[in-house]
Amino acid sequence: MIGLDTNVLVRYLTQDDAAQAGIANEMIEKELSPQNPGVVTLVCLVEVVWVLESCYDQDKAAIEAVLQGLLTTRQLLVENSEVAWQALKKFSQGSADFSDALIMASAEHLGCNTVMTFDKRARYVGMTLL
Repeated sequence: MIGLDTNVLVRYLTQDDAAQAGIANEMIEKELSPQNPGVVTLVCLVEVVWVLESCYDQDKAAIEAVLQGLLTTRQLLVENSEVAWQALKKFSQGSADFSDALIMASAEHLGCNTVMTFDKRARYVGMTLL
């Protein structure tokens, strides 16, 4: 298995730097497979979303499509994919950030029945305001 950093995924997704995108394309499309997947951590997912929103002005629908693509690509292995899927579902249904949705999904996965926050938007993924 090969771990993938955020910048590799961003180059692959955006194709914004011809040289680096070419290298990322080659590695992801030719070297990775279901038997030898690229590993994408949950932190990497959060960073990809942040970069696509803040640097590339991608809207929520585009972000949702990217996340779904990363989660369904056979040559990628997403850390705790069941948690990532739950986070994507929460993100899709509410107006909170993906990072808040992932915090909530991770906490639920660990057995928490509530997550306390000061972030008013986080309540849209199920957190409880203090």
